[in-house]
Amino acid sequence: MFNMYWPIALIVLSNVFYHICSKQVPEAVDPMAALTVTYSVGAVTAVIMYFVLNRGEASLLKEYSSVNWTSVVLGVAIVGLEVGCIYMYRAGWNINTGYMFESAILAVVLLFVGKFLFGEPLTATKLAGVAVCLAGLWLMKR
Repeated sequence: MFNMYWPIALIVLSNVFYHICSKQVPEAVDPMAALTVTYSVGAVTAVIMYFVLNRGEASLLKEYSSVNWTSVVLGVAIVGLEVGCIYMYRAGWNINTGYMFESAILAVVLLFVGKFLFGEPLTATKLAGVAVCLAGLWLMKR
C-alpha cells in the first residue's frame, strides 16, 4: 500500500512548494531568468538522485542513449507549465483558486485524452465527474 501512496504524497508536497514559490517569483525578475536557475538546480538534483538511487549500477551516459522524443517534449511541456503558472499568479489568480480552476479543466481534458489516445473507458461515473468539475468551475467563478 505504501508503494501506491508515497508518490501521491510526494506530488502533493512538491505541488504545495511549487505554487508557493511560483506565486512568490519577484515581479522584477523575468520568469525565463528565474526558470534558468530553477532548471539548473533541477538538473543537478536529478543527477544526484540518479546516482543515489542507482548506486553505481548504471551509466548515466548510457541511459542518455535510450532517451526518446518524450524527454524533449516533456521538457518543453514543463517550461510551459512553469511559465503559465507564474503568469497565472501575476495576472491576479489567488493561490487557492487558480490551481483548482486549471486542475478541473485539466481533469476534463485528460478524461477525453485517456479515452481517445489510450482507449481508457469513459463511464457514466466519469462523465458525472466531468459535470461536477464544471459545476465546481461555475461555483468558483461566482
